[in-house]
Amino acid sequence: MTSRAAQYARYGGPEVLEIVEREDPQPGPGQVRLAVRAAGVNPADWKLRTGAFNPGDDAPERPVVPGFDVAGTVEALGEGVTTLAEGDEVLGGTRGGAQAERALADADALVAKPAALSWEVAGSLATVVSTAYRVLERLGVSPGQVLLVHGASGGVGIVATQVALARGITVIGSAGERHQDDVRALGATPVVHGDGLVDGVRAVTDRVDAVFDAAGRGSLADLVALAGGPDRVVTIAHPDAAEHGVEFSSGGGVDGALAEFVGQLAAGTFRAPEVVVYPLEEVGKAQEDNRTGAVSGKLVVIP
Repeated sequence: MTSRAAQYARYGGPEVLEIVEREDPQPGPGQVRLAVRAAGVNPADWKLRTGAFNPGDDAPERPVVPGFDVAGTVEALGEGVTTLAEGDEVLGGTRGGAQAERALADADALVAKPAALSWEVAGSLATVVSTAYRVLERLGVSPGQVLLVHGASGGVGIVATQVALARGITVIGSAGERHQDDVRALGATPVVHGDGLVDGVRAVTDRVDAVFDAAGRGSLADLVALAGGPDRVVTIAHPDAAEHGVEFSSGGGVDGALAEFVGQLAAGTFRAPEVVVYPLEEVGKAQEDNRTGAVSGKLVVIP
């Protein structure tokens, strides 16, 4: 059988993406094949597509189907898979290839999708959740301490803020003027990011124990000053991290993080980031909107 997938065979802008008809991928040991219902869009998608991780190369060794976050229905099991069954509705991460009608995923990278959770939201969660939990673990913030989440209204910031608050951590969340109420609704104290960030934070508290930079914009020196040193700041996006002695965190996750967060969503304790939906045919636009920040919310592609 065949199905459609977004694909690029050379590096470049969104114009290198095309929708192709391909043979359905077959699951290997420990894998399942999903009928994809939604696939998240993340910076890794367009960075890989532009060749940012392969300087000097014009094209990948073989055509690439982008996409790492997925939600869908299990339709085929690979050897050794006993935790899932055909027809199960799941969400989670893939090693790539999610922006398609059919995709492969490791069975142990998937969790059950609650019935009340929309496919669009389900497909948006894996990367933002794993990133938020990973950095919170790295920072090691304890109950009663103060955490500044820089970029608290973005996808990762929304997850990190809620998880930190649930752990008894006081959270100050920076965001733009129009998102101050959104940050407040999460339970954090909002401050406006930009040139007045340091004064804004210090008007709220004279103590910041750690900073989670989820925005990658603005002055990293200001964040270091607020935290009292570079060892108390972790960024997931700032290009000047090394220059300031700040750790840049990427890749990997925390065992059980996705299941825990999804469980809190199902219980109504947490809320998910808002999603913006694109059809598969507009995957190039979705990736470009993610790159430029032209659209607020977590972007997902629907096959």
